[in-house]
Amino acid sequence: MVEVTKLNDVPVLVNPDLIELVEETPDTVITLTTGRKIIVKESRQDIRNLVKSYRKELFADL
Repeated sequence: MVEVTKLNDVPVLVNPDLIELVEETPDTVITLTTGRKIIVKESRQDIRNLVKSYRKELFADL
């Protein structure tokens, strides 16, 4: 799971396997495969880096 911050400063955990699309419009919107959308404070690049780090950590434990 990766932690992101919603616009109301509430941290949430998102399963990166469910992320379908990340857009900056100008707010960053994460669209999940379920169709749910989450608006977050992190940039598109920040989310990309969080997902990369998550996957590196996940596969390093194998």
